[in-house]
Formats: sequence, structure tokens, C-alpha cells
Amino acid sequence: MKSSQASSKQSSKTASKPGDKVRLNRFLADCGLGSRRKVEKLITDGEISINGAVCTDLASQIDPNQDEVRYQGKLLMPEEKLFLVLNKPLGYVVSQKDEYSRKTVYDLLPDEYAHLPYAGRLDKNTEGLLLFCNDGVLIKQLTHPSHKVEKVYKVQVEPKLSRTAIEKLRQGVMVEGGLTQSAGVYVKTQSETGMTLKIVISEGRKRQIRLMIAAVGSKVKSLKRIQFGPLYIKELPVGRWRPLSAIEIRALYKAAAAQKPIPKPSSPKTSRDKT
Repeated sequence: MKSSQASSKQSSKTASKPGDKVRLNRFLADCGLGSRRKVEKLITDGEISINGAVCTDLASQIDPNQDEVRYQGKLLMPEEKLFLVLNKPLGYVVSQKDEYSRKTVYDLLPDEYAHLPYAGRLDKNTEGLLLFCNDGVLIKQLTHPSHKVEKVYKVQVEPKLSRTAIEKLRQGVMVEGGLTQSAGVYVKTQSETGMTLKIVISEGRKRQIRLMIAAVGSKVKSLKRIQFGPLYIKELPVGRWRPLSAIEIRALYKAAAAQKPIPKPSSPKTSRDKT
């Protein structure tokens, strides 16, 4: 079920014209040499040369269009940035390889994207928006709690929750790993046996939504991520992928750079909140 889509390649965020300078560690990361910590070790270990001279200064800056940077004698060039989103189906694990030979999300992508890291794991029984990109710095910023990047989920629970239980979810509940941060919790529909919620969180703990619901005495029947930061699942069919637009990519970098607290949600005064 691999989509035939337009290119998802975008220009690197490194300098684009002579005279523009970038930090050496960022340039090395853009060339695919690893995380900031890893590339900084390469620098201090004397593995990097600039214009034929070994460089061990972590504060060094280079002009990618003029300077010749090498790692163990090999000329380095920045990787093109790739960005895409997948509407993950149920039953697929978020892993490049699975020891139990289960279906993985990479089975749904073209072979040329099989190396792309993902941002924000979804468990096997959760569906919805999954972001892939090869900018490791961006992924770390998008998923680190300090940046308060919101993830929005559509959650069906049984049995339905009381108003008190919903308020507990909003304030934070004790789960494995400690007290959760405040969350946005909104009732969309409900029946005699259950309800559909929209839950907004800025953390990314393992199985967090399921643990939160269990902590207030209910159980998740279905779970779907419908938004990750500025990205929406919209009308993307289940099991299909698409490249991000230039507008979406700029919005991602803007969201990653922001560090703002999420206001504590108040009880919505709408007819749909029937708790």
C-alpha cells in the first residue's frame, strides 16, 4: 500500500549563498553524521578538517559554499531534508525492523524512505498521524516536553467518564513515570456506555493516553492521533503517506523553536460537553 506521491525533498537549512556562516556542529549533523553530542565528539577527537586543517574548536563556523569540510578524509555534503506524514493503520509497529516479524510502518513507505527517522512513536493499536524526517535536531525539539508541542488525539473510552474524572485528567494524574502535565480534555460525543474525547497533551510518554484513561477508571477502545504540532491528518487515507508542503515545514520549525507553557484548560461551556 505504498503511495505514489510528489517529492518530499526540501532544501537543507544550512547556508545557501557564499558568505553565510553556520556552526560546524550543525553542518555535520546536516551531513548525517549523527546527533549534536556525537558530532561534537568527532570534532574534539580531531576527526574533522576544514580546508585541509584539523579543527577541534566546537565554536567553529564554516561557509558550506566555500569551505571544504572532510570527515576521515571524505568530503562532506549536507543531506537534503525530507519530510512526510503517514496515516498509520492499526496493527503496524513503529520500528524499522521487528523481531517478531510483525508489519511495520516502513512497509508502507517507498524503499528510498526506509531510513527516515520518525517523531513521536505510536503503539501497535494506535492509528493516525506519524511524522518522518531526517532532521534529528528538529525531531528532538518537537518531542521534548520543554517545547510544549501539542499532540491531539481522538479517543473512544468505555465506560464513560464522570465530570470529576475528566477534571482529574485536565489537572494531571499519576501514571507510570509520575504525574502527567495538565491536558486539554473535551467531550465530543457520549452514549450510555461510553464517550468520545479530544485530548491535547504536550508530553510523549509511552502509552500515555491509555495510562491516563486507566488512571481514572476507564479503558481506551480506540485511539487516533489527529494532529502533531501544526500538522493535521485531514483527509489522508489510512495507510497512505504524503510529503509536507513548504508552509507546513516552516510551521514545524517555528513550533520547534517555541518554548511556551500551555494554559490550564477550563471546563468548556458548550452543549457538547455533557459530563
